[in-house]
Amino acid sequence: MSTYDKKVLDCFLKNQLQLFPEEVASTPEEADAFLEEVFAEVVKSKKQVRQYFEETGVDLEGEDPLKAAEVFAVGDGRYLIVDA
Repeated sequence: MSTYDKKVLDCFLKNQLQLFPEEVASTPEEADAFLEEVFAEVVKSKKQVRQYFEETGVDLEGEDPLKAAEVFAVGDGRYLIVDA
């Protein structure tokens, strides 16, 4: 059973090149396995994206965390964070 829903997997497959120089997955099953392996998180709001970076101690040097390469907007208000 998939850990991530279809919208999240589709978002990652479509946008993975924003974070990686080449594709790391080509099917939803591969994307699910990869995201699970790197402990990717789905958060429900922009506020939770900011909290994630604060809690993990990542200093974005004043940059908007939503513009970080690790952050993927799912399109329904949620965000996928891939810390790879």
